Amino acid sequence: MGIIEQNFTPADEGELIDSYSATIARAVDLVGPAVSRIERIGGRGGHGSGFAISPDGLIVTNNHVVDDSKTVRIKTAEGLTTEGQVLGRDPDTDIALVRANTSVGAWARLGDSKTLRRGHIAVAIGNPLGFEWTVTAGIISALGRSMRASNGRLIDDVIQTDAALNPGNSGGPLVSSSGEVVGVNTAVIQGAQSIAFAVASNTANYVVSEILRFGRVRRGYIGIAADTVALHRRIAFNAGLTQTTSVRIRRIEPDTPASAGGLEEGDLILAINGSAVAGIDDVVRLLGGDSIGEETEFLIFSVQGRLERKILIPSARAS
Repeated sequence: MGIIEQNFTPADEGELIDSYSATIARAVDLVGPAVSRIERIGGRGGHGSGFAISPDGLIVTNNHVVDDSKTVRIKTAEGLTTEGQVLGRDPDTDIALVRANTSVGAWARLGDSKTLRRGHIAVAIGNPLGFEWTVTAGIISALGRSMRASNGRLIDDVIQTDAALNPGNSGGPLVSSSGEVVGVNTAVIQGAQSIAFAVASNTANYVVSEILRFGRVRRGYIGIAADTVALHRRIAFNAGLTQTTSVRIRRIEPDTPASAGGLEEGDLILAINGSAVAGIDDVVRLLGGDSIGEETEFLIFSVQGRLERKILIPSARAS
């Protein structure tokens, strides 16, 4: 079989570059006006970024941006300066929710992070190093990562990107080519090049819903670190499932419900209480506050190559 050669003329390359540029510019036009600078009021100073998700001034940012402040100062891209109240924060996912005292104008939509694929365009908007409303672009490098939050807990369902992030970007949006927010920028590895992280929008959406309902996030805790991985069709068929991805346990913390319930590193979590698990965000959602102290059935494909059902009793992990 011969090798097919495809030659691009300078005109073709120019069209590709123009299309790429137009895609990024369109995403920035859609989301950029919703991005704001967030400054703490009182206590230790500090600032970061945030973005409005509703017309009445609900703003998502990072927990470490607001820290223990009750009130923050908000400056929008249009020059409006107002204050806002911290409605709630979740150190376990580094997400916080603020309500501005006045409408901040534009707002952005939290998209479905499950639709992301490695190689998709990623656009970061924020206020790095005091340079307000800066835009950087790159690609989605990896999905379903885990990283440590400031309180030592593992944040699951983390997006890795090579879009440049710096201090001050924290809390700003990671935007898809369609102009939807798919992540909340949260961390950069100092000394590394082109490695930065964002909490997936589905996780952020869950945290926002919990804070609006309860003022805090209630969740069941089983004590695992895990990754979203591809699921072999044969395993899905044998389990009576249709999803193409699942969750692989990468590490089990000692003396936790996972270790007591017999889960092992390398096991695939396929379903929880009969609901399919296609990614880390499904685990977070299905282990909500109602699961605490209750018998919870896990369908797994074990490292020994068998479909098994395990009963775990999640413990409380409230923020």
